[in-house]
Amino acid sequence: MWASPQQTLAYLAAVIGIGLVMAGALARTMLPLRWLAVGSNIGLMTFGALHPSPITLCIAALLLPVNLYRAIEVTRLTRRVRSAEVAADHAGLWLKPYMKAKKLKAGQTLFSQGERAEHLFLLVDGQMELVELGKVLEPGRIFGEIALFSPGRIRTTTVRCVTACTVLRIHHSTVRQLYFQDPAFGFHLIDLLASRLTGDVQRVQSQLREARNELAGQKPVG
Repeated sequence: MWASPQQTLAYLAAVIGIGLVMAGALARTMLPLRWLAVGSNIGLMTFGALHPSPITLCIAALLLPVNLYRAIEVTRLTRRVRSAEVAADHAGLWLKPYMKAKKLKAGQTLFSQGERAEHLFLLVDGQMELVELGKVLEPGRIFGEIALFSPGRIRTTTVRCVTACTVLRIHHSTVRQLYFQDPAFGFHLIDLLASRLTGDVQRVQSQLREARNELAGQKPVG
């Protein structure tokens, strides 16, 4: 090992390469794992070239471009996801080019409870109400997403126009394509689903509390 500076460097590179392999085995996420693999490939290539060890050199040389490509790919995906988290709040803006406009009159029903869900909607102007919930939708609101991702794709409420309205709609097949292709849209849908389901849970809990209070306030007869 200490016969010459070249051999010293070769064995030092081997120790570093093996150490990085062991560190990669302990990594819990893909990004550090790939970059540690790249470092270990370079270390073992250096050992294979200086020792020399043709088999070690060939194996490390074959693995290096694979690990380097994957490391760059995961790094780009990580950056894209981070930017998507910022862009998610503005998903409705860049979603518009994929949507078609539809105008409705006051009192007209957009869809009814129990119907099959085919579209996601964005309210452009006017007011709509969720009939069963007694809730009013304001312009800029994306709605109808829960039914699209439910197993049976069945509408759980009726949406009716309080005033004349204009909505933009997008077909469920396009929604699914955008969900898989664009992290920003995926994050936005997850936020929507989580917030709506949380609101539903809170509303049910509020109704249960009111019911318990009413029962507790009733005095026994006789």
